[in-house]
Amino acid sequence: MPASPNTAVDTKMETFKDPAGEVEGPAGLIEIRDVFDGEEDAVDPVYHAKARVLNAAFQEIGMGRYQWYLFFVTGFGWFADNAWPTLTGLIINPVVNEFAGFKSPFLVLAQSIGLMIGALFWGVGSDIWGRRWSFNLTLFITSIFALAAGGAPNAIALCALNAAWNLGVGGNLPVDSAVFLEFVPATHQWLLTVLSIWWAIGQLVASLVAWPFIANFSCASADDCPRASNQGWRYVLWTSGALMVVLFVLRFFVFHLYESPSYLIGRGRDREAVAVVRAVAEYNGRTSSLTLEMLQEVEQAVAHPHGDDKDSKAQSENVSTSAKAAAMRKLRKININHLRALFATKKMAYSTSLLLTVWALIELAFPLYNNFVTVFLQTRGADFGDGSLNITYRNQVILSIMGIPGSLLAGWMVEQRGLGRRGTLAVSTALTGVFLLASTTARTSNALLAWNCGYTFTNNIMYGTLYAISPELFPAKDRGTGNALLGAASRVFSVMAPLIALYTDLRTSVPIYVSGTLFIVAGLVALLLPFEPRGRASI
Repeated sequence: MPASPNTAVDTKMETFKDPAGEVEGPAGLIEIRDVFDGEEDAVDPVYHAKARVLNAAFQEIGMGRYQWYLFFVTGFGWFADNAWPTLTGLIINPVVNEFAGFKSPFLVLAQSIGLMIGALFWGVGSDIWGRRWSFNLTLFITSIFALAAGGAPNAIALCALNAAWNLGVGGNLPVDSAVFLEFVPATHQWLLTVLSIWWAIGQLVASLVAWPFIANFSCASADDCPRASNQGWRYVLWTSGALMVVLFVLRFFVFHLYESPSYLIGRGRDREAVAVVRAVAEYNGRTSSLTLEMLQEVEQAVAHPHGDDKDSKAQSENVSTSAKAAAMRKLRKININHLRALFATKKMAYSTSLLLTVWALIELAFPLYNNFVTVFLQTRGADFGDGSLNITYRNQVILSIMGIPGSLLAGWMVEQRGLGRRGTLAVSTALTGVFLLASTTARTSNALLAWNCGYTFTNNIMYGTLYAISPELFPAKDRGTGNALLGAASRVFSVMAPLIALYTDLRTSVPIYVSGTLFIVAGLVALLLPFEPRGRASI
């Protein structure tokens, strides 16, 4: 049975018996330390105490059937997050050929605006109305507008629908990373990094869909390119949109997502949180020892550390997560609480600021290269004498395949002593920049492909780690807002990429030099992050 919370509430963990018999710590008990040990002022004290009990409860349940199913359905979000930006880059050439006078960076600009608004809206919204609706609606929105975009009559309509489908795409990672992290036991948080394999698969599937359609149903050039001879990019959007419909159906109708218990305790809905934990345990064929009384005891212990004195009611209102206290705080501070919590202490503010910097640099560097990669590949291929559509899109498929082992390696690296999340992020990001800069030295098509394979490999390690460490460094009650802040900031900088491209000759290596340098700088900044989540539970 779980130990009752100590009334002093000064321990660094809660303890539950391990049902699988895997003993860690003294007397066969699991010891759970969290990311904010030693930095308790960064998190609401009542929420922090309850989150420790909740972490222990999930550790008691262990990694079971529900979490493995969740690995797949949250993976759809990673899939969409990379598949659709990749598809935008893949359809650029035929779109420009069909719509005479259209400048390709405007399509990327529309995408970036949609992603920015989507990340902010769904991320913040998930902290207000919960994770479930945001989780279920993002893929639906993506599918509807992508299918409509396949029939776009002109470039303006395509850009508008591109922005619209990316309103859904932009919300996937801020919400999905929070959902997955809030249901897995601390011993399996490393799987958040491995989830990036879906990101690599998204790029691969997008490339596989685009290759036959664009290579066989596209104009060779902008000269005499009517719609009837250039249907390839439309087939790509219709096929990919239909795939999103299938993924939405699997999420919404086949899998039942419970509301996040971490979100529930952050809103003072403890009884519902306990019910969810027990439902997950039952789904996994196990039992949970968590009770409502445990959460109430830690709340009382933190809210009334000196007993029922005359100030206890005021103290309780200030720190309690009850519905009444939450409502009072909401009236006083509206929803600014979630944002302020990310900068609650100097160390927390430093951590959040550095994360924002890393995301901003990476999200300026990545689209500056990736959204125009087929332009670079075709232009350089033409220089080497093999710039055909078939070769260009074949090479894109090869690059996409390289991302899959990178994602798997990332899951191993983040758990290694001496590397952890922080070291893995720094090394992989810097190497991504090095490979990109090295690609400018290629003098043959095969050499260019080899350097780009190295870039894609390390790039997927980088993103897998970035998507894991970011939500781990935010408390669950503010995680949606934190993810939204990172997502919005990164999308603001990603908007700059097409603006730079508009005034840069994409046939030169200048964008590649800029992108590679930004990656290296981002890797150096990552080394300065003050928290290392390896071996610690998120809360």
